[in-house]
Amino acid sequence: MSKKSVILEPGKVPERILKRSVISPLTVKRPEVILGSGVGEDCGAVACEPDEVLVMSTDPITGTAIDIGHLAVDITANDLASAGAEPVGILLTVMLPPQSEEEELKTIITEVNASCVRLNLSVIGGHTEVTDAVTRPLLSVTGVGKVKRDAMVTTSGAKPGMDLVVTKWVGLEGTSIITAKKKDELLSRFPKEFVENAIGFNSMLSVVKDGLAAARAGAAAMHDVTEGGIFGALWEMGEASDVGLSVDIEKIPIKQETVEICDFYNIDPYCLISSGSMLIAAPNGARIVDALAEEGISATVIGHTDDSTQRAVHYDGQTRYLKPPVADEFHRVLG
Repeated sequence: MSKKSVILEPGKVPERILKRSVISPLTVKRPEVILGSGVGEDCGAVACEPDEVLVMSTDPITGTAIDIGHLAVDITANDLASAGAEPVGILLTVMLPPQSEEEELKTIITEVNASCVRLNLSVIGGHTEVTDAVTRPLLSVTGVGKVKRDAMVTTSGAKPGMDLVVTKWVGLEGTSIITAKKKDELLSRFPKEFVENAIGFNSMLSVVKDGLAAARAGAAAMHDVTEGGIFGALWEMGEASDVGLSVDIEKIPIKQETVEICDFYNIDPYCLISSGSMLIAAPNGARIVDALAEEGISATVIGHTDDSTQRAVHYDGQTRYLKPPVADEFHRVLG
Protein backbone atom coordinates (compact mmCIF):
# COMPACT_ATOMS: atom_id res chain seq x y z
CA MET A 1 0.00 0.00 0.00
CA SER A 2 1.38 3.40 -0.97
CA LYS A 3 2.07 5.92 1.75
CA LYS A 4 -0.67 8.56 2.08
CA SER A 5 0.40 11.96 0.78
CA VAL A 6 0.64 14.77 3.36
CA ILE A 7 -1.90 17.62 3.07
CA LEU A 8 -0.06 20.94 2.88
CA GLU A 9 -1.15 23.73 5.21
CA PRO A 10 -1.22 27.42 4.16
CA GLY A 11 2.12 29.22 4.40
CA LYS A 12 5.69 28.27 3.59
CA VAL A 13 6.23 24.59 2.93
CA PRO A 14 7.69 22.94 6.08
CA GLU A 15 11.43 22.29 6.07
CA ARG A 16 11.10 18.49 6.24
CA ILE A 17 8.86 18.50 3.14
CA LEU A 18 11.05 21.08 1.42
CA LYS A 19 14.07 18.80 1.88
CA ARG A 20 12.46 15.53 0.75
CA SER A 21 10.06 16.72 -1.98
CA VAL A 22 11.69 19.87 -3.39
CA ILE A 23 15.44 19.96 -2.79
CA SER A 24 16.21 16.23 -2.81
CA PRO A 25 14.70 15.54 -6.28
CA LEU A 26 16.81 18.27 -7.92
CA THR A 27 19.91 16.65 -9.38
CA VAL A 28 21.66 19.02 -11.81
CA LYS A 29 24.70 20.83 -10.41
CA ARG A 30 26.32 23.27 -12.86
CA PRO A 31 29.88 24.50 -12.11
CA GLU A 32 28.82 28.13 -12.77
CA VAL A 33 26.32 27.90 -9.89
CA ILE A 34 28.43 28.66 -6.84
CA LEU A 35 25.46 28.98 -4.47
CA GLY A 36 22.40 26.89 -5.18
CA SER A 37 19.15 25.64 -3.65
CA GLY A 38 19.21 25.07 0.09
CA VAL A 39 17.13 25.52 3.23
CA GLY A 40 17.47 29.07 4.55
CA GLU A 41 19.30 30.41 1.49
CA ASP A 42 17.73 33.63 0.23
CA CYS A 43 19.83 33.93 -2.92
CA GLY A 44 21.59 31.89 -5.56
CA ALA A 45 24.85 32.89 -7.21
CA VAL A 46 26.25 32.33 -10.71
CA ALA A 47 29.86 33.01 -11.70
CA CYS A 48 30.43 35.09 -14.85
CA GLU A 49 33.54 35.31 -17.04
CA PRO A 50 34.82 38.77 -18.09
CA ASP A 51 33.79 38.35 -21.75
CA GLU A 52 30.42 36.74 -21.02
CA VAL A 53 27.01 38.23 -20.40
CA LEU A 54 24.42 36.80 -18.00
CA VAL A 55 21.02 36.77 -19.72
CA MET A 56 17.86 36.56 -17.58
CA SER A 57 14.18 36.03 -18.32
CA THR A 58 11.08 35.41 -16.22
CA ASP A 59 7.69 33.82 -16.95
CA PRO A 60 4.64 32.63 -14.99
CA ILE A 61 2.81 29.49 -16.07
CA THR A 62 -0.91 30.09 -15.63
CA GLY A 63 -2.69 28.63 -18.67
CA THR A 64 -2.57 24.97 -17.68
CA ALA A 65 -1.74 22.63 -14.81
CA ILE A 66 -0.98 19.73 -17.18
CA ASP A 67 2.79 19.00 -17.29
CA ILE A 68 3.29 22.36 -15.62
CA GLY A 69 6.78 21.50 -14.36
CA HIS A 70 8.04 20.56 -17.82
CA LEU A 71 6.38 23.57 -19.43
CA ALA A 72 7.77 26.04 -16.89
CA VAL A 73 11.36 25.00 -17.60
CA ASP A 74 10.97 24.86 -21.38
CA ILE A 75 9.29 28.24 -21.69
CA THR A 76 12.01 29.99 -19.70
CA ALA A 77 14.90 28.18 -21.37
CA ASN A 78 13.38 29.06 -24.76
CA ASP A 79 13.49 32.76 -23.91
CA LEU A 80 17.18 32.49 -23.04
CA ALA A 81 17.92 30.58 -26.24
CA SER A 82 16.28 33.34 -28.29
CA ALA A 83 19.19 35.53 -27.18
CA GLY A 84 21.66 32.86 -28.29
CA ALA A 85 22.38 32.18 -24.61
CA GLU A 86 23.13 28.79 -23.10
CA PRO A 87 20.67 28.24 -20.23
CA VAL A 88 22.49 27.76 -16.92
CA GLY A 89 19.81 27.68 -14.24
CA ILE A 90 16.42 28.79 -12.99
CA LEU A 91 14.87 30.34 -9.91
CA LEU A 92 11.53 28.65 -9.25
CA THR A 93 8.50 29.88 -7.29
CA VAL A 94 5.71 27.35 -6.69
CA MET A 95 2.35 28.55 -5.34
CA LEU A 96 -0.21 25.87 -4.39
CA PRO A 97 -3.85 26.24 -3.26
CA PRO A 98 -4.93 25.04 0.20
CA GLN A 99 -5.60 21.29 0.50
CA SER A 100 -2.91 20.47 -2.04
CA GLU A 101 -1.02 17.28 -1.25
CA GLU A 102 2.70 16.83 -0.84
CA GLU A 103 2.61 14.28 -3.67
CA GLU A 104 1.36 16.98 -6.06
CA LEU A 105 4.25 19.24 -5.08
CA LYS A 106 6.75 16.41 -5.51
CA THR A 107 5.31 15.57 -8.95
CA ILE A 108 5.80 19.17 -10.09
CA ILE A 109 9.39 19.20 -8.84
CA THR A 110 10.08 15.82 -10.46
CA GLU A 111 8.83 17.22 -13.79
CA VAL A 112 10.99 20.31 -13.31
CA ASN A 113 14.04 18.18 -12.61
CA ALA A 114 13.44 15.89 -15.61
CA SER A 115 13.42 18.93 -17.92
CA CYS A 116 16.45 20.37 -16.14
CA VAL A 117 18.33 17.11 -16.68
CA ARG A 118 17.40 17.17 -20.39
CA LEU A 119 18.64 20.77 -20.74
CA ASN A 120 21.51 20.59 -18.19
CA LEU A 121 19.99 23.30 -15.99
CA SER A 122 20.48 23.87 -12.29
CA VAL A 123 17.66 25.00 -10.01
CA ILE A 124 19.57 27.84 -8.36
CA GLY A 125 16.92 28.65 -5.77
CA GLY A 126 13.28 29.54 -5.27
CA HIS A 127 10.26 29.58 -2.99
CA THR A 128 7.36 27.23 -2.26
CA GLU A 129 4.13 28.28 -0.59
CA VAL A 130 0.53 27.21 -0.01
CA THR A 131 -1.91 30.12 -0.31
CA ASP A 132 -5.57 30.82 -1.00
CA ALA A 133 -4.42 33.51 -3.45
CA VAL A 134 -4.38 30.75 -6.11
CA THR A 135 -6.97 28.15 -7.04
CA ARG A 136 -4.60 25.88 -8.96
CA PRO A 137 -0.81 25.43 -9.04
CA LEU A 138 1.04 28.50 -10.28
CA LEU A 139 4.72 28.46 -11.21
CA SER A 140 6.89 31.50 -11.82
CA VAL A 141 10.34 30.88 -13.26
CA THR A 142 13.32 33.18 -13.71
CA GLY A 143 15.98 31.82 -16.02
CA VAL A 144 19.69 32.62 -16.10
CA GLY A 145 21.81 31.98 -19.18
CA LYS A 146 25.22 32.95 -20.47
CA VAL A 147 26.53 34.07 -23.84
CA LYS A 148 29.71 35.67 -25.15
CA ARG A 149 29.26 39.42 -25.19
CA ASP A 150 29.76 39.69 -28.96
CA ALA A 151 27.48 36.73 -29.76
CA MET A 152 24.26 37.87 -28.06
CA VAL A 153 21.19 37.97 -30.33
CA THR A 154 18.15 40.22 -29.78
CA THR A 155 14.63 40.45 -31.18
CA SER A 156 15.54 43.94 -32.48
CA GLY A 157 18.47 42.83 -34.65
CA ALA A 158 16.63 42.35 -37.95
CA LYS A 159 17.56 44.61 -40.88
CA PRO A 160 15.80 45.15 -44.23
CA GLY A 161 16.55 42.46 -46.80
CA MET A 162 16.94 39.58 -44.34
CA ASP A 163 15.28 36.18 -44.63
CA LEU A 164 12.69 35.08 -42.08
CA VAL A 165 12.96 31.49 -40.87
CA VAL A 166 10.58 29.47 -38.69
CA THR A 167 11.64 26.26 -36.92
CA LYS A 168 9.53 23.12 -36.57
CA TRP A 169 5.77 23.88 -36.69
CA VAL A 170 3.63 26.73 -35.38
CA GLY A 171 0.80 26.06 -32.93
CA LEU A 172 2.38 23.06 -31.18
CA GLU A 173 1.83 24.29 -27.62
CA GLY A 174 -1.70 25.58 -28.15
CA THR A 175 -2.73 22.40 -29.94
CA SER A 176 -1.40 20.23 -27.12
CA ILE A 177 -3.03 22.33 -24.37
CA ILE A 178 -6.44 22.48 -26.07
CA THR A 179 -6.44 18.79 -26.95
CA ALA A 180 -5.46 17.70 -23.44
CA LYS A 181 -8.18 19.88 -21.91
CA LYS A 182 -10.85 18.95 -24.47
CA LYS A 183 -9.83 15.35 -25.08
CA ASP A 184 -13.26 13.75 -24.61
CA GLU A 185 -14.95 16.31 -26.83
CA LEU A 186 -12.34 15.90 -29.57
CA LEU A 187 -12.55 12.10 -29.42
CA SER A 188 -16.16 12.45 -30.54
CA ARG A 189 -14.89 13.97 -33.80
CA PHE A 190 -11.37 12.63 -34.40
CA PRO A 191 -9.69 9.18 -34.15
CA LYS A 192 -7.89 8.33 -30.91
CA GLU A 193 -4.48 8.23 -32.62
CA PHE A 194 -5.05 11.73 -34.03
CA VAL A 195 -5.93 13.09 -30.58
CA GLU A 196 -3.01 11.37 -28.85
CA ASN A 197 -0.60 12.72 -31.49
CA ALA A 198 -1.87 16.24 -30.86
CA ILE A 199 -1.42 15.91 -27.09
CA GLY A 200 2.08 14.58 -27.75
CA PHE A 201 3.13 17.88 -29.32
CA ASN A 202 4.09 18.90 -25.76
CA SER A 203 7.28 16.86 -26.22
CA MET A 204 8.50 19.32 -28.90
CA LEU A 205 8.23 22.62 -27.01
CA SER A 206 11.93 23.26 -26.40
CA VAL A 207 13.74 25.57 -28.84
CA VAL A 208 17.05 25.64 -26.97
CA LYS A 209 18.83 23.62 -29.67
CA ASP A 210 17.10 25.72 -32.33
CA GLY A 211 18.29 28.99 -30.84
CA LEU A 212 21.87 27.95 -30.14
CA ALA A 213 22.31 26.39 -33.60
CA ALA A 214 20.81 29.45 -35.33
CA ALA A 215 23.00 31.82 -33.31
CA ARG A 216 26.13 29.91 -34.35
CA ALA A 217 24.98 30.05 -38.00
CA GLY A 218 24.61 33.83 -38.05
CA ALA A 219 21.10 34.69 -36.84
CA ALA A 220 20.67 38.46 -36.54
CA ALA A 221 17.42 38.38 -34.56
CA MET A 222 15.37 35.66 -32.83
CA HIS A 223 12.02 35.54 -31.11
CA ASP A 224 10.42 32.59 -29.30
CA VAL A 225 6.92 32.18 -30.77
CA THR A 226 4.59 32.18 -27.74
CA GLU A 227 1.27 33.94 -27.01
CA GLY A 228 -0.23 35.52 -30.09
CA GLY A 229 1.27 32.81 -32.30
CA ILE A 230 3.41 33.35 -35.37
CA PHE A 231 1.45 36.45 -36.42
CA GLY A 232 2.11 37.98 -33.00
CA ALA A 233 5.81 37.06 -33.15
CA LEU A 234 6.17 38.54 -36.64
CA TRP A 235 4.57 41.78 -35.51
CA GLU A 236 6.78 41.98 -32.41
CA MET A 237 10.00 41.34 -34.35
CA GLY A 238 9.02 43.92 -36.95
CA GLU A 239 8.16 46.44 -34.25
CA ALA A 240 11.32 45.79 -32.22
CA SER A 241 13.55 45.99 -35.31
CA ASP A 242 11.59 48.78 -37.02
CA VAL A 243 11.36 46.83 -40.29
CA GLY A 244 8.61 45.76 -42.64
CA LEU A 245 7.82 42.11 -43.30
CA SER A 246 6.54 40.14 -46.26
CA VAL A 247 5.46 36.55 -45.52
CA ASP A 248 3.91 33.77 -47.62
CA ILE A 249 1.36 32.01 -45.40
CA GLU A 250 1.62 28.80 -47.41
CA LYS A 251 5.27 28.51 -46.39
CA ILE A 252 4.54 28.70 -42.65
CA PRO A 253 4.99 25.12 -41.34
CA ILE A 254 1.95 23.79 -39.49
CA LYS A 255 0.77 20.32 -38.48
CA GLN A 256 -2.47 18.92 -39.88
CA GLU A 257 -3.68 18.23 -36.34
CA THR A 258 -3.35 21.94 -35.56
CA VAL A 259 -5.25 22.94 -38.68
CA GLU A 260 -8.14 20.56 -38.01
CA ILE A 261 -8.46 21.23 -34.28
CA CYS A 262 -8.39 24.99 -34.86
CA ASP A 263 -11.03 24.56 -37.57
CA PHE A 264 -13.15 22.52 -35.14
CA TYR A 265 -13.11 25.42 -32.63
CA ASN A 266 -13.16 28.14 -35.31
CA ILE A 267 -9.92 29.77 -34.13
CA ASP A 268 -6.93 31.10 -36.08
CA PRO A 269 -3.97 28.68 -35.88
CA TYR A 270 -1.55 31.48 -36.77
CA CYS A 271 -2.56 33.40 -33.63
CA LEU A 272 -2.25 30.35 -31.36
CA ILE A 273 0.43 30.05 -28.65
CA SER A 274 3.37 28.34 -30.33
CA SER A 275 6.20 27.42 -27.96
CA GLY A 276 8.32 24.90 -29.86
CA SER A 277 8.88 27.26 -32.77
CA MET A 278 11.55 29.95 -33.13
CA LEU A 279 11.29 32.93 -35.49
CA ILE A 280 14.69 33.90 -36.89
CA ALA A 281 15.90 36.76 -39.09
CA ALA A 282 19.20 36.26 -40.90
CA PRO A 283 21.09 37.56 -43.94
CA ASN A 284 21.17 34.02 -45.33
CA GLY A 285 18.12 31.96 -44.43
CA ALA A 286 19.31 28.89 -46.33
CA ARG A 287 22.42 28.76 -44.14
CA ILE A 288 20.24 28.81 -41.02
CA VAL A 289 17.99 26.05 -42.40
CA ASP A 290 21.03 23.88 -43.22
CA ALA A 291 22.58 24.42 -39.78
CA LEU A 292 19.32 23.45 -38.08
CA ALA A 293 18.97 20.38 -40.31
CA GLU A 294 22.39 19.22 -39.08
CA GLU A 295 20.90 19.25 -35.57
CA GLY A 296 17.84 17.29 -36.73
CA ILE A 297 15.58 20.36 -36.59
CA SER A 298 13.28 21.23 -39.47
CA ALA A 299 13.09 24.88 -40.53
CA THR A 300 11.58 26.89 -43.37
CA VAL A 301 12.18 30.29 -44.96
CA ILE A 302 8.75 31.95 -44.87
CA GLY A 303 9.51 35.46 -46.15
CA HIS A 304 11.78 38.45 -45.74
CA THR A 305 12.15 41.82 -44.09
CA ASP A 306 12.06 45.11 -46.00
CA ASP A 307 12.32 48.86 -45.46
CA SER A 308 8.57 49.48 -45.56
CA THR A 309 6.30 50.13 -42.62
CA GLN A 310 4.02 47.20 -43.49
CA ARG A 311 3.92 43.72 -41.93
CA ALA A 312 2.16 41.81 -44.69
CA VAL A 313 1.08 38.17 -45.00
CA HIS A 314 0.15 36.98 -48.50
CA TYR A 315 -2.23 34.14 -49.34
CA ASP A 316 -4.45 33.19 -52.31
CA GLY A 317 -3.64 36.44 -54.08
CA GLN A 318 -4.70 38.45 -51.03
CA THR A 319 -2.77 40.38 -48.41
CA ARG A 320 -3.39 40.60 -44.68
CA TYR A 321 -1.67 43.39 -42.75
CA LEU A 322 -0.68 42.34 -39.26
CA LYS A 323 -1.73 44.27 -36.18
CA PRO A 324 -0.42 44.22 -32.59
CA PRO A 325 -1.30 40.87 -30.96
CA VAL A 326 -4.29 40.66 -28.63
CA ALA A 327 -5.52 37.76 -26.46
CA ASP A 328 -4.27 34.38 -27.63
CA GLU A 329 -6.73 32.15 -29.48
CA PHE A 330 -6.57 29.35 -26.91
CA HIS A 331 -8.42 31.62 -24.44
CA ARG A 332 -11.44 31.50 -26.78
CA VAL A 333 -11.56 27.73 -26.29
CA LEU A 334 -10.56 27.38 -22.64
CA GLY A 335 -11.88 30.68 -21.28
